[in-house]
Amino acid sequence: MTSEIDLHSHSTASDGSLPPAEVAKLAHKTGLRAWALTDHDNVDGLAEAAEAAKGLGVEFIPGVELSAEFPRPGSMHMLGYFVDYNDEKFRDTLEELKQHRRNRNPRIVTKLQELGMDITMEEVQAKAGGPDAQVGRPHFAAVLIEKGYATTTQEVFDKYLARGRPGYAEKRRLTPKESIDLIHAAGGLAVLAHPFSLERDEPQLRQLIAELTEAGLDGLEVHYSKHDQEETRLYLDLAQEFDLAVTGGSDFHGGSKPDIQLGHGKDGNLDLGYELVEGLKARLL
Repeated sequence: MTSEIDLHSHSTASDGSLPPAEVAKLAHKTGLRAWALTDHDNVDGLAEAAEAAKGLGVEFIPGVELSAEFPRPGSMHMLGYFVDYNDEKFRDTLEELKQHRRNRNPRIVTKLQELGMDITMEEVQAKAGGPDAQVGRPHFAAVLIEKGYATTTQEVFDKYLARGRPGYAEKRRLTPKESIDLIHAAGGLAVLAHPFSLERDEPQLRQLIAELTEAGLDGLEVHYSKHDQEETRLYLDLAQEFDLAVTGGSDFHGGSKPDIQLGHGKDGNLDLGYELVEGLKARLL
């Protein structure tokens, strides 16, 4: 299946393997009518992506994916759509988050070294594109795979880099309410990303979404590469119950997640129509 849209993708501005303009070209090649770039905690790639998409005739939706505070074992990410990425307060807050991310990277290197692994910060930065590039955990994974400590990115995360694993280091996160408010202040819509990652049962999830809706949540990422049919049905029911916009996306990262393709998802499990974009736009009015 090929979707008309993909509202969740990443570039080298965070932890993807393709520059923003190349993701735009891929969106065009894939036949997408609309596409959103949602890099982690930053909007550095949006101007480049917007310019490239304009030249290709692909409708571009500027986005972001914020990491929000959430108790273990789950994790919470908040997607922002139609954000004004030139808003000064918005950019200042994201720059603060980015600095905290930079500060944690050497701590990850130290933890991995203490596990007996031969890895340096310089090697990780080289995988990201240089000392000024945005470093993410997939770049650590690439070094570890190259040195034979694992064979796949997923294996690296499962053994070392996922939350609670021995190579993991915490980073600064906004609260869920702060995340929603920040997105709204930049003129955007706040959407809860991939609810399965919250690792909560149905009653707990319903209560959580009720609280987030009260805090201003606008939508729910119902369709996602790693959602099975049962999860998708549940999230669709919850979106309807709480009058939330329904969205969907692949979470494309390129080479670090080779099994997930832009506009297709995992094993072609996404078939997203443009009506999802129309549903979002209706909430901007």
